[in-house]
Amino acid sequence: MPAASRAFLFALTYQVLSNYSVCAGIYNRSTRKIMKRSLYATFFAVLIFSAGVFAQATIVKTDLPQGEIDNIIRKFTTGEALFRRALNVYAFNRSATIQTIGMGGQVTGTFRKDSFITFNEAGDRFEKLLFAPVSTLTEITITAADLENMGGIDPFAIEPKNIPRYNFTYLGKEKIDELNLYVFEVTPKVIPNWKKTDEKLFSGRIWVDDEDFLIVKTKGKAVPEGKERFPVMETWRESIDGKYWFPAFTSSDDDLVFENGAVVRIRVRIKYSNYRLGKTDVRVLEEEDAPVVKPTPVPSPSPAPKKP
Repeated sequence: MPAASRAFLFALTYQVLSNYSVCAGIYNRSTRKIMKRSLYATFFAVLIFSAGVFAQATIVKTDLPQGEIDNIIRKFTTGEALFRRALNVYAFNRSATIQTIGMGGQVTGTFRKDSFITFNEAGDRFEKLLFAPVSTLTEITITAADLENMGGIDPFAIEPKNIPRYNFTYLGKEKIDELNLYVFEVTPKVIPNWKKTDEKLFSGRIWVDDEDFLIVKTKGKAVPEGKERFPVMETWRESIDGKYWFPAFTSSDDDLVFENGAVVRIRVRIKYSNYRLGKTDVRVLEEEDAPVVKPTPVPSPSPAPKKP
């Protein structure tokens, strides 16, 4: 096997094992568990990949009456509205790392932001920086829209108030570990005009548990992009306090293709942790309340990739 291939497999093994500790504890239920894999299975998956065999879950097309599909949609959209309202009384920590990746797989720049986040009763988000070193990204600029996506569009995907603005297309069922999931394609009925509004909608897929009718996984991106480019983000959720399903881990490995032809490989890892009941009468933190950290540079209004 060529040295480059061996290096790639080593990196893949390391990444899978490092993410295993995060994924293994994401979904627990009284009768079922998701992401319950042994280390042997992890190594086996890597060996399969090295042999050129790609093992992946497959969506099985199952015919359902339209009335049943509509009922599933009604149930999981109701759950989304409930979770959004419930999140307004929770606080949590978010650790976000965005990196650009070079031709050989090396990291060429890193943006890091660790935050404490809470909401008020109106759903307005308040954030306190815990750690924010100076960004070393040079090929792209993290914009206000990117940060907003990390806090809104990407983790939860569908804003309840926007549900009537989406088309939900049933694709079939997919088995992931011990869960049987309904898979839906989600697309906006009308994509907002990026020249007239900063509003973003979700475009992608969602996975809905066939017993509890709750969204446990989303994969997609924010639209429209305009002159900006957003990566496809995959988010898994976890059960909080035995009744709410909140984002636990978001990841992306995607190529951003800009108007000038520049292509930037990007890696995103976001972990949500320490969910706990917070105050609903939160206040905006003053400078003296915040920890002393090195702030990131002020983001520019649009990505500024280097010319190839």
